[in-house]
Amino acid sequence: MEFLNHRHIGKVLMIVSAFFTATGQLFWKWGHTNLIYMAVGFLCYGLGAVFMIKSFSLERLSVAYPLLCVSYIIALVYGDLFLGEAITLKKMAAVALLGIGVTLTSYEK
Repeated sequence: MEFLNHRHIGKVLMIVSAFFTATGQLFWKWGHTNLIYMAVGFLCYGLGAVFMIKSFSLERLSVAYPLLCVSYIIALVYGDLFLGEAITLKKMAAVALLGIGVTLTSYEK
């Protein structure tokens, strides 16, 4: 795959890290009454940290770190799907602004 050459691997790993981080936090939300969910949350969060560290080794900090905000988008979707938290127009506008900012920050020629 040409897209996943060395130049983009660090970015992809940070997005994977964002997924695991948001998933871990969802399980922590559920885990306040269930220790198994809490443990799964720690496992996911730990995996997120591993992917983040690898991403930092491959990508510039100023490019990789802003991509972590993808976890906000994932958390917004998780809130809607699993916790009954409505996605409002205000929240969608905030996510769009985050997306624009991340794109501008992480775009390289």
